[in-house]
Amino acid sequence: MQENPTLPLNDGKSIPQLGFGVWRLEEDDAPKVVGAAIDAGYRHIDTAQGYDNEAGVGRAIAEASVGREELFITSKLRNGHQGYDSALRSLDESLARLQLDYLDLFLIHWPAPQHDRYADTWRAFVEAQKAGKVRSIGVSNFLPQHIQRIIDETGVTPAVNQLELHPAYQQRDIREWHRSHDIQIECYSPLGGKDSKLLDNEVIGRIAETHGKSPAQVIIRWHLQQNLIVLPKSSKPERAKDNFDVWNFVLSGEEVRRIDALDRPDGKTLPQPEDNNELF
Repeated sequence: MQENPTLPLNDGKSIPQLGFGVWRLEEDDAPKVVGAAIDAGYRHIDTAQGYDNEAGVGRAIAEASVGREELFITSKLRNGHQGYDSALRSLDESLARLQLDYLDLFLIHWPAPQHDRYADTWRAFVEAQKAGKVRSIGVSNFLPQHIQRIIDETGVTPAVNQLELHPAYQQRDIREWHRSHDIQIECYSPLGGKDSKLLDNEVIGRIAETHGKSPAQVIIRWHLQQNLIVLPKSSKPERAKDNFDVWNFVLSGEEVRRIDALDRPDGKTLPQPEDNNELF
């Protein structure tokens, strides 16, 4: 099996750099699809309460060809479960659905700043980590001001922030801020999102042809070479397997620069962090 490198977290743990995302994966399909991803080499599985497939992911973990300690399992808290007590209850419910004693990583899915519960929620996460129910804690879709507030109020810095990030939306200023605070970035929608044209981009296509790889493999490799954690998703086992086959080639500095030049200010495909206040 090809090696999936890990990156260090600021809490002393480490995280596999290439993970498998399960957004929009149906509950009933999860055991087969996630099981095939594990067989293909993935050890990092990223789900969420809002994906409504935790139980299916749990079945895949229970039936996996590898032991629990070899896997890195992430879930995320629903907006509607924010708040100190409700977050702790909700974590227990996730663990039950996933059939796990602990999560490797638990994230606040969105800051939902209009409801002003994310700081109390973070206090609950800190307590859950102390109790051993979660090994690492982090956030998702948080802006620097949201992160700075929870650091100021608790003294605990998130291990990761999961953001939309891909060649058309690279967030370089945000990335620098995270590096200065020793927070790893996880990239969701790394291939550009549902309506993205990235997979048909001529620059990426020519680079892919040079290496005998697919455009998706080139884009994933671009993330890896910039020390980003990348979470491609696919409901098709063969495509998931192809997305993991990215360890036997390296993009040149010039190829990376050509992909860097695809960044656009309007490249984001999903809601801005401060705009998603739905209590889903």
